[in-house]
Amino acid sequence: MYAYVREAWKRPEKTGVDELLWERMQKWRREGSAVRIERPTRIDRARNLGYKAKQGIVMVRVKVRRGGRRKSRYVRARRSIRMGVNRITPAKSLQRMAEERASRRYPNMEALNSYWVGQDGRYKWYEVIMVDGHHPAIRHDSQLSWMSDPVHRGRAERGKTSAGMKGRGMGTRGRGTEKTRPSIRSHGNLGK
Repeated sequence: MYAYVREAWKRPEKTGVDELLWERMQKWRREGSAVRIERPTRIDRARNLGYKAKQGIVMVRVKVRRGGRRKSRYVRARRSIRMGVNRITPAKSLQRMAEERASRRYPNMEALNSYWVGQDGRYKWYEVIMVDGHHPAIRHDSQLSWMSDPVHRGRAERGKTSAGMKGRGMGTRGRGTEKTRPSIRSHGNLGK
């Protein structure tokens, strides 16, 4: 069953998922920035990233505004090319921002992972899997009990989720990645 769901999301225009999304996004636009939902929209992706339908696990749909940084125009004397207004982008992906917003909304839980569910011209929506590490059902789960360890506090903020590791450049090793570990700032690079 999960294979069929995965294929449907790969080609949404052929399977009718795009029409379903179009209807859903009209409701999502009117909702808040972080909304708790009953069950995942993409069950295959959620299960792949660690979701289980049990107590102690909550799904949150987060809306993030698309695009780069909205910088105000510089008011002192500059040529317009030197004003640094356009093409200024954040150092984090929108998915990482969504995970951080969800973890701020639910301070007793930690972001396990997240995945994309839709976008329009203005917003992107991500669903974040939140886990309560202190819940007995999580503590006794052999696959999720590691979340109860205090060392995993603030996973989303520290870039320890899958999207965070990707954004920090942890997917590549070897030549050219000497300054990515343990962090960019630890190597004296104050930028980024």
